[in-house]
Amino acid sequence: MVVKVYGPDYGSPKRVLVCLIEKGVKFETAGIDLFKGEHRAPDYLKLQPFGSVPVVQDGDYTLFESRAIIRYYAEKYKHQGTDLLGKTIEERGLVEQWLEVEAQNYHPPIYDLVLKIVFGPLMGDTPDPKLIKESEDKLSKVLDVYEERLSKSKYLAGDFVSLADLSHLPFTQYLVGKVGKEYLIRDRKHVSSWWDDISSRPSWKKVVELWPGLY
Repeated sequence: MVVKVYGPDYGSPKRVLVCLIEKGVKFETAGIDLFKGEHRAPDYLKLQPFGSVPVVQDGDYTLFESRAIIRYYAEKYKHQGTDLLGKTIEERGLVEQWLEVEAQNYHPPIYDLVLKIVFGPLMGDTPDPKLIKESEDKLSKVLDVYEERLSKSKYLAGDFVSLADLSHLPFTQYLVGKVGKEYLIRDRKHVSSWWDDISSRPSWKKVVELWPGLY
């Protein structure tokens, strides 16, 4: 059964795409145009009642929320493709810890920057420099913690690439691209090396090539 992924041109669905490629899972995509309001169509709301992307359909099984989806596929295909969960319960704990850090600490300020700088102008909004600076300052503090962590291990959960690392790819790609704030990564030696490593993975290169979105 081929997995169907909705909304491949946007950031969060790309978490799912890169995970599926790493795991060697066959999938197809279905475009959802947020600017045209397709995420609010009745048929789509039956799949995702909050009207956001992504959603996956795996036979009769439907799942939404990108981090829940990547956890699901990393577990379902644990012994196939790249092991993204760790080999011990302790490693798994660190993967989960840094996935939560990404979701709760890293994502909010970087999402604000993407929304204000990339998507806002497309909807007729003028970016507020003060609000942008606030989000940048918040993200800088988080990246300082990352710099310390990555000075001690190659990847966030240890010396193996995991879901915790891959989950950062979609929105950091915006940061170094259309957001225009690559220096937040480059000013930190270990964060910069980590980014070069994970963003050069063939799986991510394929995602960006096939579904460039607004990068």
